[in-house]
Amino acid sequence: MPEDKPLRSDAKRNRDALVTAARELFEERGLDAPLKDIAARAGVAIGTLYNRFPTRDDLIAAAVADRVEAGTRIAEQALELTDPWESFTVLVERICELQASDRILGELALRNPPSEALARAREHGHGLMRRIIERAQAAGALRPDWTLEDIAFITWSHTSVVAATATVAPDLWRRNLALILDGLRAKAAHPLPVPALTEDQLMQAMRG
Repeated sequence: MPEDKPLRSDAKRNRDALVTAARELFEERGLDAPLKDIAARAGVAIGTLYNRFPTRDDLIAAAVADRVEAGTRIAEQALELTDPWESFTVLVERICELQASDRILGELALRNPPSEALARAREHGHGLMRRIIERAQAAGALRPDWTLEDIAFITWSHTSVVAATATVAPDLWRRNLALILDGLRAKAAHPLPVPALTEDQLMQAMRG
């Protein structure tokens, strides 16, 4: 929820406590964690939670804003690298690394952005990623039929691998990602059997 004016000190404390509690419980139980439990952990009444965050999406947006910003910084830093293939692989590896350390981001990858502000931030990040992809393809390093929408296959499979191996071999996702990246090299490319997802189809898939 956007803030039109500075909050009173007590209101700010309540908001900060709710955001902190939401991050903790979303990390522990997922983005569908009960709101009453979040309010209880924050030490406020459930009415206070709804007064500050009228919907679950409002609370999710506040809890993940810093993580979305971190993803944008990764894309910006990757774009600064001069080698096109390194730029692409650093982008993908660091995004996966961020998701592996954060259950919230893993779940967020499977959902539509919970607010207009985060949707705009994601679109900005996608613009940077498109530039990285197009540069790697122009250099002949990345297979030419790969699209930005295809990155969903990486993040979706990555989330499943992390969930399955986190307590057994927490770094195993790196092996899986290395195999995927090798398959994306232009010299390894073979014709794909079906077209890529369109942006609209991707959004439909994320809505479930």
